[in-house]
Amino acid sequence: MKPLCVLVVEDDAAIRKLLNAALTRTGYRVIEAADGRAALASLAIDKPDAVLLDLGLPDRDGLELVPLIKQARTGLIPALIVVSARDATDQKVAALDLGADDYVIKPFDSEELHARLRTALRHRLAAETRVAKITLGDVEIDLAARIVRRGGEEVHLTPKEYSMLAELAKHAGRVITHAHLLRAVWGPGHEHDVEYLRVAARGIRRKLEVDPASPALLRNEPGVGYRLMG
Repeated sequence: MKPLCVLVVEDDAAIRKLLNAALTRTGYRVIEAADGRAALASLAIDKPDAVLLDLGLPDRDGLELVPLIKQARTGLIPALIVVSARDATDQKVAALDLGADDYVIKPFDSEELHARLRTALRHRLAAETRVAKITLGDVEIDLAARIVRRGGEEVHLTPKEYSMLAELAKHAGRVITHAHLLRAVWGPGHEHDVEYLRVAARGIRRKLEVDPASPALLRNEPGVGYRLMG
């Protein structure tokens, strides 16, 4: 079977070498780009399955590349993980709102990065095959029938709880920002009403989590958004 291709966009040669070695050992085919121009050229030629993107590039800010990568008409849209030393919340939110699937801060743990990459690739495959039923542990979300089951038993969610859960399920494993969820569930004009999300999240956890006080399914990313764990 043809190995999945990962494009590493990073101006630091030492980090590129580290990522190349780690990803190659895991079975990926790796393409390297040291700046934005080379990254966009590789995107068109190599059609990678995933992109690991640094933000501090020499020719342009990496944030400018996020929508270009996610909207490029070069075949299937690649999974995109930002790997950056920028740890400010506004940078994470900006990258995720622009379309990044995840955000990993340098210095990073290689095993965590591999796990994030696998999750992002699973999400890409699910989007490609338009999965209508999503199973996360003992929770099943049937998007076509708008039914949620836990342990085989149907669970009643309020309309807003279901809408929030469904939006997260469509992007399982990915952090979805507060603003995105509020726009999708409550509509324009509610992008700052974060308390709405907290109320809905409490309801979802109470009905679906084994231990709502220590949630394993619906995770909060403080100041950024929520992630539904696969």
